[in-house]
Amino acid sequence: MSYIIDRRLNGKKKSTVNRQRFLRRYKAHIKKAVGEAMNSRSITDMDKGEKISIPTRDLNEPIFSHGRGGHMEQVLPGNKEFITGDRIPRPGQGQGQGGSGSGASDSGEGIDEFVFQISQEEFLDFMFEGLELPNMVKRKLAGNESFQVVRAGFCNEGSPGRLNVVRSMRAANARRIALSGGKRRNLKLLEQELELEEAKDPALKDQRKVDELRLKIEDLRNRVNRIPFLDDFDLKYNLLIKQPRPRSKAVMFCLMDVSGSMNQATKDMAKRFFLLLYLFLQRSYEYTEVVFIRHHTSAKEVDEQEFFYSRETGGTIVSSALKMMRDIMRDRYPASEWNIYGAQASDGDNWNDDSSTCHKILIDDIMPHVQYYSYVEITPRDHQALWDEYQSVARAFPDHFAMEQIIDVKDIYPVFRQLFTQKVAA
Repeated sequence: MSYIIDRRLNGKKKSTVNRQRFLRRYKAHIKKAVGEAMNSRSITDMDKGEKISIPTRDLNEPIFSHGRGGHMEQVLPGNKEFITGDRIPRPGQGQGQGGSGSGASDSGEGIDEFVFQISQEEFLDFMFEGLELPNMVKRKLAGNESFQVVRAGFCNEGSPGRLNVVRSMRAANARRIALSGGKRRNLKLLEQELELEEAKDPALKDQRKVDELRLKIEDLRNRVNRIPFLDDFDLKYNLLIKQPRPRSKAVMFCLMDVSGSMNQATKDMAKRFFLLLYLFLQRSYEYTEVVFIRHHTSAKEVDEQEFFYSRETGGTIVSSALKMMRDIMRDRYPASEWNIYGAQASDGDNWNDDSSTCHKILIDDIMPHVQYYSYVEITPRDHQALWDEYQSVARAFPDHFAMEQIIDVKDIYPVFRQLFTQKVAA
């Protein structure tokens, strides 16, 4: 009898499967908690883990039981207060079951709400679940960083894990047939000849010939048996090769208004929106570049640090940022190779007739080349000319242009999800 001893080391994260099952079961609670956490956190804590609280009533397993209606007869063993035939008053609603949290009753025992911690990875997974960059279609074979491993036939060398048993046995069988085919045919003829010779009458049988035939048969059988059942060069291994994989290249232009009309609270909401977008791109897309553009009366391409933390401010000419985006697209990101996206945040305040200039740049130079452009206006006030001009752009490009308004911090995450929610193909 063979024994198999598993000497593998004990794997870590043994409860991963149970944890994933638990997270799937209480997905609605976790997503609600993630959405609430996004409204209350500071910018620097937006990507941290979170404590999730689930009410005790939602942890109960569904069971089937008899209802409380009608008349029931019960046997209560060991009871010293009642005798047979006594009537026990039915307990009132909620009595005798304790409670939990702020709604706990003053009698009985209760259980606290179930609280657990989700990791940073899990928090980001729930935060960006169901989101995507719309209309990403352009795929191009560029560079050699991305490969996919594919089957490419068989080879004679490889690791034991890639051994192809069927191919190996087929090769071994072919080798045995090739090496022993002639011998087996001769062996069969000799055995037939021996059988005929032994069938003769004893007076006619040639014993010397019979002995010679038996020696030849024995010799041939030994030669056939010496052919190995499986040889080293019979072994065949699955051949895997790397093929370059076409990938989608995308660039996101982040245009933020930092003019004097944007007060600190408005700028903070704009930064929250772009930080969400930045985390989403880093989390979901490996080959995506981000171009940060700050503008007041003039636009400037900046790095991530300056985009989120610079204090420079001034007047407002929104078209300066659009012109810079247009020029960068022409110089560095040809529309034939890149999926181009734009996201703009402003309070809607603009200089005199500059809004019509923005409309013209978007219609003529930007929208024909981008996959998707989103505009968020962060203001509790009535919309101004810029909003009206952008509405006409949205009517001209309904599938590639979206605009939303943010009034309060709590609007940021829902608006972000609305702009980048995964579209279901019709």
